[in-house]
Formats: sequence, C-alpha cells, structure tokens
Amino acid sequence: MTRLPGLDLLRAFAVVWVMTFHAYIVWDITDAVRPYWQFGWMGVDLFFVLSGYLIGSQVFKPLVRGTPMRLGDFYVRRAFRIFPAFLTVLALYVWWPAFREQPGMQPAWQFLTYTANLLIDTRYNLAFSHAWSLCVEEHFYMLFPLLAWWLTRRRSFHKTIAAFLAILLGGIVLRSLIWIYGMQPLQHTDDGSYGRMFIEHIYYPSYSRLDGLLAGVALAAIQAWRPAWWDRLQAQGNRVALAGLVVVAAAMAIFTDRTGLIATSVGYPLLSVGLALLVCAGAGTRSWLGRCRVPGARWLALASYSLYLSHKAVYHLVQQGLAQYAPQLHGWAAFACYAVATLAGGALLHYLVERPFLRVRDIWAELRARAALTPAPGETREEAA
Repeated sequence: MTRLPGLDLLRAFAVVWVMTFHAYIVWDITDAVRPYWQFGWMGVDLFFVLSGYLIGSQVFKPLVRGTPMRLGDFYVRRAFRIFPAFLTVLALYVWWPAFREQPGMQPAWQFLTYTANLLIDTRYNLAFSHAWSLCVEEHFYMLFPLLAWWLTRRRSFHKTIAAFLAILLGGIVLRSLIWIYGMQPLQHTDDGSYGRMFIEHIYYPSYSRLDGLLAGVALAAIQAWRPAWWDRLQAQGNRVALAGLVVVAAAMAIFTDRTGLIATSVGYPLLSVGLALLVCAGAGTRSWLGRCRVPGARWLALASYSLYLSHKAVYHLVQQGLAQYAPQLHGWAAFACYAVATLAGGALLHYLVERPFLRVRDIWAELRARAALTPAPGETREEAA
C-alpha cells in the first residue's frame, strides 16, 4: 500500500506528542518540556481519527465494489498487527515488576480481554494504564465492521447520518450526565476522587470516547461513498488544513479546564472535527500537509505502535538508572537520555517483534489472494476472480 507522507507526519507527531505528555511520570524533566506536553494527551485522539479513517477505508472498500466483506480476513490481519507487540509488552509488565512505571497493575486477564479501560482502579493500579486506548480501538475493530455491513446492506444515506448523529449526541449526553451526577458532587473534595471519576468514567471508557473514531470513519465514508465531495475537499486541501488548525486551537482553549462540563461534553467532538480536517488534508497530495516530508517522520510512523506500548516503562527504567549512576543529570541532558532510550526501546520492539509478524501477515495475505484466484474444478479463472 502506498504510504502518504501527510498521514505519516500526523502519526509521527501524535506519538511524539503523547510521549512528551507522559513525561509527567519523570518529574525531573517536566520543566524542560512543560510548554509542549500540556495538551499532549490529544495525540491519542489523533490516533483515533487516523484509525477510524484507515480502518474505515479498508472496510468500505469491498462494500463499495459490492463484494462480500471477509470479516475473518479482517480480524486475522488485525490480530497480526496488534497482538504480538502487545502481548510481549504485557508479559514484561506481568513477569518483570521492575519494568512497571507504577507498582500497582490491573489483573492480566483484563488486558487480555481488553476490559482494563472499563474496570481500572486508578487509585492503585496505574501501571500500563495507557493500554486504555488500545482497549477502545480493539472494541472498535470488533464492532465497526459489523455495523458497516448492517448499514450498507440496504444503503441509505439518511440511515447512515442518523447512526452517526446518534453516536455523536449519545456521547455528549452520556458524558454530560456523568459529569453532572457523578463528578460535580466531588468537585470540591481533596482526596483525588474527582480526578479518578473523570479518568475512570469519562476519559478511559470506550462508550464515551468514540468521537475521534467516528470522525475518522466519517472521512472514510465520504471518500468511499461521496467521491465528488472528497475531491472538493482535496482541491481545497490548504484551507481544510488551516480550518483544522483553527478548530484544534479552539478545542485547546476549551480544554484549559480539561475536566470541566463544557470540555467533557462538547470538547471531544470539537477536537475530533479539527483533527479530522487535518487528516483529510494529509490524506491527499494537494495540500502543504499532504506533501510535507519531514526526515524521520516515516520511521516514527512505522514504529509508533511499539513506541506507544513501551515508552512509559522505558522512562521508568531510565529514571532508575539515572538516579543510581548519574544523579547530576537534569533538564535537557536528562531529556536527551530519555529520548534516546525511548527510541531504542521502541525500535527493539518494532524490529524484533512487530515487524516480523507484519511480514508473516503479508505472506499470509498473499497466499490468501492467490488461493482466491485459483479456479476450482470446472471453474474458469475469471469466475474465480
């Protein structure tokens, strides 16, 4: 598949943004990166939009052609992509406690069943907590193809719009109710329960974090089912990118009070719209974003999954090492050590685990494609195709 430099740049930016945000667990370098990490959690939302767009494009492709959707093939490809690196890192977290950035951790079965984001106790079990976003994406992978198939059995533009609006408005209403009846009574407590309520019931659960995925799927749907609309958006790529930056800036203004009612209710869909506009511009080659090639961005994009999985544990290991062997290092010098170690740790996971299984996936896909073109007895090659 042809890689688009604009999407590679956005994915690279997303993973660097998130990793910089998580520098809060390494207190001695937060002052050096503080101006850059405040909104770094938005990198996860950018990942959601990218996933919604890319997975939506894969799912819609056969449906547009009128060919059957091979759900088994889709899930097998996702398994090759997701499980090897994830299970490797999970094994390290489970069997090597020193690897954990926090001592407490949810039971392994919750990570294996992708329910940790729904059951997590953030007071005691924050180790590998960033796996919450993988849980959200896994739920999306499981359910979205079925929903797409159902919506396109008897294609209806109005039915599709109604489904999108129901998910969008449902998320806004749900988060608002949780804030009003769950968080507001805890607003003036000093035991951390307000923040834990926000994380456990608004920020982590899949049912309240579908906005980014929905925005990405909407882009894929426009590209697949309304190509004339998509072409107009691509023709105005620079304006689309500029609009995206303006909307993201507006979302940042709202999220200065990240746990407030306005931010938790309408902030996420607003942010997702802005990020979707940037993804739209990056998905073509007619905008500055779509044509922008930054050295190293492609590699960061390719290794982003491994980097995301491993970076918090690497931070912790480096912190322990510096405290023992180089306690005099602070600020940007310490930051450089963390950055090099994080890239090295992500590269090890990518090249030793993730990439080999991606090659196996590609071989499997090629064999499947050849088998599909092999005519059965009495069948012509054209009929098999």
